[in-house]
Amino acid sequence: MHLTHSAALPEEPAGGIAGWAAGLVDAMGGPGAGLAIALENLFPPLPSEVILPLTGFAAGQGVLSLASALFWTTLGSVVGAVALYWIGAGVGRARMHAAWAKLPLVKASDLVRTEEWFARHGTKAVFFGRMVPVFRSLISVPAGVERMPLHVFLTLTALGSLIWNSVLVMAGYWLGDRWESVGTYVGLASKVVLGLAVVAVATYVFVRMRGSNRTGNRRS
Repeated sequence: MHLTHSAALPEEPAGGIAGWAAGLVDAMGGPGAGLAIALENLFPPLPSEVILPLTGFAAGQGVLSLASALFWTTLGSVVGAVALYWIGAGVGRARMHAAWAKLPLVKASDLVRTEEWFARHGTKAVFFGRMVPVFRSLISVPAGVERMPLHVFLTLTALGSLIWNSVLVMAGYWLGDRWESVGTYVGLASKVVLGLAVVAVATYVFVRMRGSNRTGNRRS
């Protein structure tokens, strides 16, 4: 059975992200799902909330086994995360500090505090970050910048990814033709996370600007 059959993808049988992912899984099986998830890590606009439930649905249709779906999607997550880790490691602390110094409304001490926080809580951030929409990809970069031991990073990434992938793959497996409903709920969670991040950044900028204005008024 081809996954791109209209019964599987009634809204976009040959196009869109679901159609693209369906083509990979249909043609390559588990490795295709792994490739799709590896690319999702590198390009977050590719939604795991579509790819993973779709892979679970494919497993339910016999296109691949459930064990294969979980193995390859988790491997894909790790491969994509390692690529981002090495990007962070390539940037390094020196370049990060140099770039940070050129940004407005920030201080070197802010970055130092962030590094200190990551040194204390980085393992939890990497593990739980793999289960948070949007940040599941981004968390790999600071881990690389701070040169978290690679074996620790790999272990935490694999475990966190396995949990996240299992939930979404199994949801697609159990829901069958209704697998697309998973993306609706996870997509909503992604928007909430993004919204909170925007509010946090806006609050930070506001506090910094207010502090700068007060300092300028006192000098004048």
